[in-house]
Amino acid sequence: MTRCRLCGSEAMASVVDLGATPPCESFLAADQLDRPEPAYPLHLQVCTDCWLAQIPPLITPEETFKEYAYFSSFSTSWVEHARAFVAGAVERAGLDTSDAFVVEVASNDGYLLKHVVDRGIRCLGIEPSVNVGAAARDKGVPTLTEFLSPETGAAVRAEHGPANLVVANNVYAHIPDVVGFTQGLRALVADDGWVSIEVQHLLTLIEENQYDTIYHEHFQYYTVASAIQALASGGLTLVDVELLPTHGGSIRLWARPAGVAGEPSERVADVLSREKAAGLQELSGYTEFSARVAKVRRDLLKFLIEAAERGETVVGYGAPGKGNTLLNHCGIRPDLLAYTVDRNPYKHGRYTPGTRIPILAPEQIAADKPDYVLVLPWNLRAELTEQLSYVHEWGGRLVFPIPELSIVEAPSRKVTA
Repeated sequence: MTRCRLCGSEAMASVVDLGATPPCESFLAADQLDRPEPAYPLHLQVCTDCWLAQIPPLITPEETFKEYAYFSSFSTSWVEHARAFVAGAVERAGLDTSDAFVVEVASNDGYLLKHVVDRGIRCLGIEPSVNVGAAARDKGVPTLTEFLSPETGAAVRAEHGPANLVVANNVYAHIPDVVGFTQGLRALVADDGWVSIEVQHLLTLIEENQYDTIYHEHFQYYTVASAIQALASGGLTLVDVELLPTHGGSIRLWARPAGVAGEPSERVADVLSREKAAGLQELSGYTEFSARVAKVRRDLLKFLIEAAERGETVVGYGAPGKGNTLLNHCGIRPDLLAYTVDRNPYKHGRYTPGTRIPILAPEQIAADKPDYVLVLPWNLRAELTEQLSYVHEWGGRLVFPIPELSIVEAPSRKVTA
């Protein structure tokens, strides 16, 4: 990468190089196992002018999102997160009027907007993936199959009117054209409206070794400081920020059109101070990350190899995109991880990209009673520790690889390796 995609600077510095991996959601059918599989470099860099962390745009959103394997509704905690968000957003944006209108960009299978529909508020989802958009319409959520651009935003506004609230949760990292996407958000929102964006926080990614959330779908990795500049590129101003536990640590950005924004809240200043104290506006905050990533890899491989030598069985739980970054970076194959399971039937009978690990239904764990279950969606630790508590019935243990290798011996006891 020679230029920053936000500010155009050529002052790019390496943060961590994870080698080359296949796209993380390109799960393989059985008849694809003997075919070649494309892999692309996965190299995180940071612009030392605007401090936006980013990877080169080597694959296009069209390649990834026309048909998508991720359905948000399969996470119970994520659906509850969306319900609580809608309740708070209705109050903040004053959406109790009969003419209120909400638009969600990258609305997935309607997991969030169904709560808006239930409140009787007019809404529209904009979702590029044909299969998950169809699932949303089946739930009664009006959904447009399209990518957001300035033109799409203007067309939706012309047909439906301006939106009092535009939601863009967990999509701001997924688009290489940051400026065009932000202009699309501005085209959608009313001149006195609100834009809410949730995106993983680069601060926690660095501090908690969350390197497996670096994958080809995530083109950018934001601090509040870099998000302010990204929003400004489309005529939006940050007015408030919330720190969230989701995805290991996210930020919820509340923005408004520049003409009505006013002064930002004290929380914005507080988070900016934390980022500055962590060195994220200078190279010192990034220099040790690569070494800590290497240690996560060594510790996990050591555990898996020693378990195999003892004749113990290890299987996985979940087949998230982040898990495929971890599996490929560590070079884990079925000899070390026999299979993984997932609640999403779409993935059953398929194989993880690159590492070719079979994906089965969750019931397989209880049938096989493995010694260890490696939990790949570690960001759902509380939810999955409860869901998988039955593993302890036969003496099995849960293993979490991030931020450091952690083996859960029993519901009330934890041993850190």
